[in-house]
Amino acid sequence: MPRMVGRAKRIKLPEELSGYSLAPRHLSLFSYLLFDGPLSVNDLATRLEVAPATVSLMVSDLAKQGVLRRDADPGDRRRAVVSIDPAHHPAISNWLARGATAWRQALAPLTPAERRMFVTTLQTYESALADN
Repeated sequence: MPRMVGRAKRIKLPEELSGYSLAPRHLSLFSYLLFDGPLSVNDLATRLEVAPATVSLMVSDLAKQGVLRRDADPGDRRRAVVSIDPAHHPAISNWLARGATAWRQALAPLTPAERRMFVTTLQTYESALADN
């Protein structure tokens, strides 16, 4: 597990994104936006398991840099949704593609029950680390 985490942290940032203040913590944020589409700050905070204020600060910073966009939610104009700016979408997608491909390759031979057991095992491991 530490080797996998270490390898993920060393994923090279694409040259198109090298001028931005991006860190490994942005990987999860971008992953949710890339794979799940536009989300509210509260939805992102729930998924990232951090305070909405933390996500709001990250989003504000990345929006100022032009990496993310905040747009009015078409279903509720009072609420904003966050998305990856179309100009940066290809670079972010390519950055995350290697990991997504690796997960697909690793999980493809498993049955749905085996996948569930794998995810449950990872969640149990994470929970045990948090308890210590």
